[in-house]
Amino acid sequence: MDACTTEAQPAPLDHAAIRTIIVGVMLAMLLAALDQTIIGTALPTIGAEFGDLENLSWIVTAYLLTGTAVTPMVGKLADIHGPRPVLNGCIALFLVGSIVCALAPSMLWLIGGRAVQGLGGGGLIALAQTIIGLLVPPRERGRYQVYFAAVFITSSIAGPILGGFFAQHLHWSLIFWINVPLGIAAAAMSDRTLRRLPAHHHPRRLDVIGALLMCAATVALLLALSWGGTRFAWTSPQILGLAAISAVIWLGFAVRVATALEPLLPIAVLSNQVVRTGVPSAAFAMGTMVGLSIQMPLYLEGVVRLSASQSGLALIPLMAGVVVGATGASQVMSRVTHYKRLPVLGLVGGILALLVLAYEPVNPPLWLYLVAMGVTGIGLGTVLPVSTVAIQNAVPLPQMGTATGLANFFRSLGSAILTAGFGAVVISMSGLEGSGSMETLLGGGQAGSEALALAFRWVFLMAAAALTLSLIAMIAMQERPLRGHASPAAALPE
Repeated sequence: MDACTTEAQPAPLDHAAIRTIIVGVMLAMLLAALDQTIIGTALPTIGAEFGDLENLSWIVTAYLLTGTAVTPMVGKLADIHGPRPVLNGCIALFLVGSIVCALAPSMLWLIGGRAVQGLGGGGLIALAQTIIGLLVPPRERGRYQVYFAAVFITSSIAGPILGGFFAQHLHWSLIFWINVPLGIAAAAMSDRTLRRLPAHHHPRRLDVIGALLMCAATVALLLALSWGGTRFAWTSPQILGLAAISAVIWLGFAVRVATALEPLLPIAVLSNQVVRTGVPSAAFAMGTMVGLSIQMPLYLEGVVRLSASQSGLALIPLMAGVVVGATGASQVMSRVTHYKRLPVLGLVGGILALLVLAYEPVNPPLWLYLVAMGVTGIGLGTVLPVSTVAIQNAVPLPQMGTATGLANFFRSLGSAILTAGFGAVVISMSGLEGSGSMETLLGGGQAGSEALALAFRWVFLMAAAALTLSLIAMIAMQERPLRGHASPAAALPE
């Protein structure tokens, strides 16, 4: 074990070299981050153009589903071949999907293009986090947090504004065309800078069967959530059958994880106490953030009666709050022993803010909504860096990509499930189905507005419940001392 640990040690790089690599990787990361924020404010316009509100959530769900499926594979591929070729492949897939989306003649084509986008985008953020984990020891990661903050500030603020502006004044397809020049620049810059990254190649096998089982189980579950209460009753044979099929396939996936020589989700990583608790905490927090960012434009345009551009501006407190919370938590984490306290307090604040919105969803003062979303965003932001750094700190260096991929897998899975769940509540409880209902939603119908507001009461309650589960997991997570330069691969799985 000592020999293996010594071999895994990265070659020393000075601050300037590390900064050069990080800037290149952050540009690639910006692609995926921007795509998650720019789409939300354009969704109502896209639904109106295609006359389809019922399948609107699949524009997001398809991206999250394929991104979820590919994330563990990407982490393992990075462990085997190194991150540079894997990152270039992810950028290429992302650009192909973006072009398909921009040219989509129907909702079905758009959903298909988003699925291809997800194959590339799902790996970009995971790979960026893996590369940072290889370069920078956990205790010093706050020093480079300014680069993460720059990416998420840009995507969080520019994304909703650009999405709303393109949808209202130009055309929604521009939210996908903008990826092409960004992707080309990211590929050129990251390929050059990643050649300086020390090689960390470890012989592994890819569990393709496990990936297929996981993807099939997730598809069945998301179909049940999306069709329940809309196409079929929740207690119908179709929905119960999909739920049963999903449960059976998940059971098969669990058997595969327990018996495969190189499972998609390794037992050695899953058995680590920090991973077991940090992963669900991050999954519920990320799922809540993505679900709210996707559904809130419907609330803002259908209940508050804002325009697409205005709803983009109204999303800024939520997204900027995430950046503020994440940046603050990253800086504090490297300087204190009890680094869990900040996310615990942040989650409590987020839960209370969501309960306030659930109390009066029909006609809340705009300032109350903005404050509540800001508090919720700060609370969500504190969870993400603390859980990621704690997980990376708890595993040895050869498992860095796998552990980071595992964390991002469940974050994507939580995002997909909660987004679909929020969407199912909005559709089924508001009665807004089909093109006529979309016209009612955006055209000013009072009955549709009140029904939508009452549906969002349950969305806020569901979000508060998800953050409560995140809080419980965060409290349970062990606070292990963060590694410094002395032993970058010393932590071993339990």
